[in-house]
Amino acid sequence: MNSEKKCEVLCSESNKPVTLSMKESRLVAERITEDYYVHLIADNLPVATRLEFYASRDGDDKKKEKDVQFEHGYRLGFMDVNKIYLHNHLSFILYYHREDLEEDQEHTYRVVRFEVIPQSIRLEDLKVDEKSSCTLPEGTNSSPQEIDPTKENQLYFTYSVHWEESDIKWASRWDTYLTMSDVQIHWFSIINSVVVVFFLSGILSMIIIRTLRKDIANYNKEDDIEDTMEESGWKLVHGDVFRPPQYPMILSSLLGSGIQLFCMILIVIFVAMLGMLSPSSRGALMTTACFLFMFMGVFGGFSAGRLYRTLKGHRWKKGAFCTATLYPGVVFGICFILNCFIWGKHSSGAVPFPTMVALLCMWFGISLPLVYLGYYFGFRKQPYDNPVRTNQIPRQIPEQRWYMNRFVGILMAGILPFGAMFIELFFIFSAIWENQFYYLFGFLFLVFIILVVSCSQISIVMVYFQLCAEDYRWWWRNFLVSGGSAFYVLVYAIFYFVNKLDIVEFIPSLLYFGYTALMVLSFWLLTGTIGFYAAYMFVRKIYAAVKID
Repeated sequence: MNSEKKCEVLCSESNKPVTLSMKESRLVAERITEDYYVHLIADNLPVATRLEFYASRDGDDKKKEKDVQFEHGYRLGFMDVNKIYLHNHLSFILYYHREDLEEDQEHTYRVVRFEVIPQSIRLEDLKVDEKSSCTLPEGTNSSPQEIDPTKENQLYFTYSVHWEESDIKWASRWDTYLTMSDVQIHWFSIINSVVVVFFLSGILSMIIIRTLRKDIANYNKEDDIEDTMEESGWKLVHGDVFRPPQYPMILSSLLGSGIQLFCMILIVIFVAMLGMLSPSSRGALMTTACFLFMFMGVFGGFSAGRLYRTLKGHRWKKGAFCTATLYPGVVFGICFILNCFIWGKHSSGAVPFPTMVALLCMWFGISLPLVYLGYYFGFRKQPYDNPVRTNQIPRQIPEQRWYMNRFVGILMAGILPFGAMFIELFFIFSAIWENQFYYLFGFLFLVFIILVVSCSQISIVMVYFQLCAEDYRWWWRNFLVSGGSAFYVLVYAIFYFVNKLDIVEFIPSLLYFGYTALMVLSFWLLTGTIGFYAAYMFVRKIYAAVKID
């Protein structure tokens, strides 16, 4: 602590240069061309490279402010005119904060920032003595250390340490890493989304409430028997609207998983927004999400069981098993397959086998029993009461117009919720794939609320149009259509892959699309569930309002 080092040599016995064999040189050169980063940790702080660039706010050159941003880790090397250079000298700058104490006590030091300036210095330019310390070349007259992949390379690995006192307190030492360059854009996106949602709500309430009032008033008039003969619209399907759909077990299982996801995401974002998931405990977010998903099985099971009972299902044990294994099974399967590929590459990013086994034990030891418990109580509870009776004989469905097609519905319903969260999605993608920090959970919480509201509204509009077209098979269709924004997320992920990322290898591409598939699936379940429950409440409300003979 607090001891300066001008220049020290690493990894070399009796101060001979390190020799990289041809195979090692080729590997290093390959990693540099693929833009690999090195991550180091000191006192639980990740190393960061300072990037300074001028913010050209003023035309006046003298008043130009420097914008400072931090990049996670440092680059392994760089390329210049088809030659490859390795960063073999690291200048560490450690900022410390001195705690204020009584006079006779010794000072305690706390590391509050960890920066690195990577340099490439040629073997010939470094002077090394017997004590494994070295002298750096003066000024800018040194050449960088080239790595030639076609032969052996000799070089020194060196480092220097510089300590600086800082006013940053230990509690706020993460702030430099988490300061986003442009918070402005998040506010713009949220205001934009809120305007969209209000606009949507306005249109929705005008159309639907006015039309519905008119519809209900007409339907409840008992003037002429002739008029009632020529009924049209959603009242006609009152005898079929609550007819159970095909595969009620799978539908209720998916919706149960959707409820489980919804509760988990809501709690995780809320807790993170309050600042309880510190970025210093790495993996806290993921761990919390996993545990919460397991424990939310009670709610998932309960809602699935109650819905399954409403849809006239009888085999509750099979239904509970389906709920506990369908979505988690798909997720676990995809993760396991991707992990096998990562293992094959001997990557340190692979999930260790014991962790996999622990997750399996949690799934079957915590999640499964909880889902069964919730399902049992949900199935025993009174089913949702439907305001109208279902006829014995199903009614014939008239031929539908082209715009009532499922795929057209998905395209129409997905665009608004996706538009509301598009900017946040860009930042989340950057955080996952582009080595950025993401810590704007307050914004994320707002965006999540906006997403819930817009999904519900769109879903109600879609189900109303469908019932007006006298098509009563709305259960599955509404679940699929409400999750329409997941389709746009998939399209955006492909666009992001092609335009923003330079991934050329097979396995990284496979990982990208594997994880994207998981995101899209989870997002579809989430938005589909929100839309389904909104539509179900709406349908029950409107049929309760009309008098049916």
